[in-house]
Amino acid sequence: MLFGATGYTGALTARALAGIGERPVLAARDGARVRRLAEELGGLEWAVADVGRPESVRALVGAGDVLISTVGPFWRWGAPAVEAAIGAGAAAYLDSTGETPFIRRVFEDHGPRAEAAGVALLTAMGYDWVPGNLAAGLALRDAGPGASRVAVGYFFRGPVGMSGGTRASAAGTMLEGSYTFRDGRLVDERGGARVRTFLVGDRVRKALSAGSTEHFALPQAYPGLREVDVYLGWFGGASDTLSRVSAATALATRVPGVRSALNALVGRVVKGSTGGPSEAERAETGSEVVAEATDASGRTLARARVSGVNAYDFTAGMLAWAAHAAANGRLHGVGALGPIAAFGLDALEEGARSAGIERVV
Repeated sequence: MLFGATGYTGALTARALAGIGERPVLAARDGARVRRLAEELGGLEWAVADVGRPESVRALVGAGDVLISTVGPFWRWGAPAVEAAIGAGAAAYLDSTGETPFIRRVFEDHGPRAEAAGVALLTAMGYDWVPGNLAAGLALRDAGPGASRVAVGYFFRGPVGMSGGTRASAAGTMLEGSYTFRDGRLVDERGGARVRTFLVGDRVRKALSAGSTEHFALPQAYPGLREVDVYLGWFGGASDTLSRVSAATALATRVPGVRSALNALVGRVVKGSTGGPSEAERAETGSEVVAEATDASGRTLARARVSGVNAYDFTAGMLAWAAHAAANGRLHGVGALGPIAAFGLDALEEGARSAGIERVV
């Protein structure tokens, strides 16, 4: 089942699924649009579902199904699909989010109930945040048992083009708190609290700290880790300025009523489902993700770098691969899972390569 099939990421994912021979049931709120897409992809089944009517989302999924959701921004619209999967006893739920608060909700709130129901939850199974999990896993494997810290940096090549859904997700996430992993536990901090540099190829590039699945997923797969840091290098020289803006925003939203007012403003001004980069525009953009594994003293033990296609094509391909793997019994475990715990590092590397990102260093 693919919920959100007519959105920008949803349509790319539908085509990726069809491209590997899957015949998913496509679902969206606009019946005419989802019917046209289903017919274009070879006469697929389709259904109408809307997060405004949660019962229509629940009707999509049954016991043992694999449900993919691309309905964002997830901080506003993500919960009905997760709840539907848990309530139905689905085999697996996957989504395309990159949003810090929603990820935390899946791991901390939905995860225990999913585990009790025997359902696997794979949140953020796209560019946000699979490549960093992969790069970190490769670096940690090379580093050996002495590694207790890992830092991940995400970078683009070429112009940065965002879909309407990505802009809405990013705007909403900026207003929420973030986290990192310190001393073997999750620690609250504001988004963009820290700036650091990474060597990416032959360039030193700045990046801004962010909350992600790595903070939950890497300690799940590597219990010896004491510290996990993730950074976004999308902002270049503006990283320091954005860190200061983040500090001011965090202070302002402590005032009662400010956060809810800003969220309402974001909902009115930043719209989702407004399209995204064309195929030609996506072809001009690529991905670079690096990871450094260190010991307790900060000595670097290993580095890994993965590189490849743009974020949107990777997300579609990765969701298609992971859903296919889950439907064919290659998924391990239940509850909220990171990609390494769910599939194993070797299989994840295979899946990422099929979606267009692979190790280069």
